Amino acid sequence: MSEAKWYVVHTYSGYENKVKANIDKTIENRHLEDQILEVRVPMQDVVELKNGVQKASQKKLFPGYVMIHMIMNDDTWYVVRNTRGVTGFVGPGSKPVPLSDDEMMPLGIQKENIVVDFAVGDVVVVTSGAWEGTVGAIHAINEQKQSVSINVELFGRETPVELHFSEIKKQD
Repeated sequence: MSEAKWYVVHTYSGYENKVKANIDKTIENRHLEDQILEVRVPMQDVVELKNGVQKASQKKLFPGYVMIHMIMNDDTWYVVRNTRGVTGFVGPGSKPVPLSDDEMMPLGIQKENIVVDFAVGDVVVVTSGAWEGTVGAIHAINEQKQSVSINVELFGRETPVELHFSEIKKQD
């Protein structure tokens, strides 16, 4: 199986978040979680001065573009290319060109891989985030996304939650 790479998709102006939401929904509906790993609209923090008051806000780093971390094949190309609001992949003709590691570095998106010794069935404690302090057993590990899925009790039901490796530790 080929390796996932980052691709840039051109969208209608102002449709970046809608495209992200539509692709995320399609990933869920078609069960492509193992092929389309992440969809991002790169943002930057800016401080604006309006009426003499400083206000922190976020602006799109590349208006009209969405970044997708995916394994390129006919299915994933079709799903992304035929999403409402997408005008095409960045690259010559209809051939998408992945971003190189050198191009990814200044964007701060390329993450260091965390090596863990977790296994399915291990009991872990959530160390940060909304589920901090929750204990659960791992039922799935996704090395590429650097995440695990555990079941937590929510409203009296077992609910699967996906957590990053950095948010959990093995229970002592």
